Amino acid sequence: MFLGWAQLGIPPDGYGVIHSKTHGLYPHLVKPGEFKWIWYKLIPTNTRTTVIYLNPVNHEFNVKSALPSGKIFSTFAGIDNDFSWEIGAIISFNINPDAIIPLFSGNAINSPEDLANYEKTVASDIEDFIVQRFVQEEYSGQFEELLQNAENPQLEKDIQRQFPFLNNFSLRVKTSNFPDFALYKQVKNIFENYLAMQKEYISSSNNDKAKRRIDSMMRFDELELYGALLTKYPILLEFLALENKK
Repeated sequence: MFLGWAQLGIPPDGYGVIHSKTHGLYPHLVKPGEFKWIWYKLIPTNTRTTVIYLNPVNHEFNVKSALPSGKIFSTFAGIDNDFSWEIGAIISFNINPDAIIPLFSGNAINSPEDLANYEKTVASDIEDFIVQRFVQEEYSGQFEELLQNAENPQLEKDIQRQFPFLNNFSLRVKTSNFPDFALYKQVKNIFENYLAMQKEYISSSNNDKAKRRIDSMMRFDELELYGALLTKYPILLEFLALENKK
């Protein structure tokens, strides 16, 4: 008996995931137009077919924050600028059909509702990934380009690598408010140079104090030795007195 998508009740824009009581999850996704021979489907009530749709997932988010240590830098420089930023964006993607069976197998997905919840989780994870990039110094160039140009191809590639089961991923910036990056870098460099100078000064000061302390301890040890000698040999006092009179 041949079983095709029409016989399985799978519409042309859907996919089928087959579970059976005897063999568990069928290891292949049933795609529209395919015919498959599955012998254990002949056993009454042995199998069930879950029809899913891989429609585009759209997730919109808005984030407000500031560049790392922006408030500290602005206070240090005495300027009225906290280097805050804001971005409103929308991400869009599809789950790759080839990832469906592994997802059903490894993520306790058993229904279209489970898959929809999983897609929401993935969207939130992507948002977190993007926001975390914003606050990391090594990715500041990506962040700057995204805010200023409303797109960043490299960031999209990084997201695709992090979430390889996605298709047709896109990140579109709808609204953005970005700080003066040039001023931020300038003030940041001044602040870091100031800290370096302070560290050098403190280190030098501590070295001087340590040296004086060592000298004092050595002098104390020397005097202690003299005291012990004079106590044991009081005649040395007369000898020292004679030496001083010469």
